Amino acid sequence: MQRAPGGGDPERSKEEAARRAARKVRRYCAHNRLNRLGTLTYRGSGCHDPRRLRRDVSEFFRSLRKLLGGTPVAYLWVPEWHKTDHGLHVHFAVGRFIARGLIEQAWGHGFVHIKRLSAPSGSTAAGLARDEARIAARYLSKYMRKGFDVRRIPGLHRYEVAQRFQPETVRLRGRTIEDVMAQAVTAMGGDPDEVWTSDQSLAWQGPPALWAMWR
Repeated sequence: MQRAPGGGDPERSKEEAARRAARKVRRYCAHNRLNRLGTLTYRGSGCHDPRRLRRDVSEFFRSLRKLLGGTPVAYLWVPEWHKTDHGLHVHFAVGRFIARGLIEQAWGHGFVHIKRLSAPSGSTAAGLARDEARIAARYLSKYMRKGFDVRRIPGLHRYEVAQRFQPETVRLRGRTIEDVMAQAVTAMGGDPDEVWTSDQSLAWQGPPALWAMWR
């Protein structure tokens, strides 16, 4: 029997689930160059129903697509509870310019905000949108992790994405780990931010392994 992540520790299992979700958010944002971060809020007393929120946001993106001439749009959004009793609002990211007026028209429930994020100094022209998207991913991951289990309803996802834009799995093959790693660096456009090898674990009993992460 396979043990659940976290070795049966509920808190550790939650933390592992949050980390996996955050990694998926980062990969999706970077893959689709989602470098514009927006917020949708409700007027009046707000929205306190997570199911209604999801219906409203789904309709928002359908309406936005129509206003953009039917062109599919890659997006990722995360719900967050207000610190006050105003209920829920939404943080979302897209990867293209969209006029604020169109966003307001598509939303129709209150207020909107959108801005393009600034890449860190030293970003190359080729990597500008990717670096901006990584910043957006960090913000969205933070919002998601902050409310990971706050008033969560079973069966509702912690974030939602446009389904046609999922990153594809790329398989690399080589004679050595160094060969495969060199291919990965080329494919990702730079060195990884974190690297772990099985040599670092005295208890490792499997074949040689390497794990790398690009933020």
